[in-house]
Amino acid sequence: MITEPLTLYKLMILYLLKSVNYPLTNNQLSGFFLDYEYTTYFTLQQAISELVEAKLITAHSSRNSTRYEITREGSDTLEFFKGEITSGAIEDMDRFLKENKIRLRAESSNYTDYSETDDGNYIVQMEVREENSILYSLELNVPDKESAELMCSRWSEKNQKIYAYIIKQLLG
Repeated sequence: MITEPLTLYKLMILYLLKSVNYPLTNNQLSGFFLDYEYTTYFTLQQAISELVEAKLITAHSSRNSTRYEITREGSDTLEFFKGEITSGAIEDMDRFLKENKIRLRAESSNYTDYSETDDGNYIVQMEVREENSILYSLELNVPDKESAELMCSRWSEKNQKIYAYIIKQLLG
């Protein structure tokens, strides 16, 4: 039986990531661990950092969030040590995922980021994902940071209309 709490938190993170077919954000993982009072924010961040360092999960950072996915090595590790996670913790994680399924999937399906180019413009990257696949992505060059930030903030509410418009224009 595992006596080190940090090791248990790492296994729980692996379990959460393995249980969904899409990345989870730092905020989503924190939401579970803090809402269920398993550990503190700082201990959770240490566990996540050590999992990334060990290449058991991958981190994809954008301007406003970091998304995590389990690696093959992480899956293998979880399979080997899954029995070390208490049944109560598994029930809590399964309940959290079930109760928040729609919200978690919606939050994970829309991705935005921007970066400054050498000429002072900004490239805005926007994606819609279904599980681990990109349904469509769009990159636009804009003249200033304010435009880039505005586009990123509006992407989640406008992407379906944009997609429908593009399809109509290309197929109509």
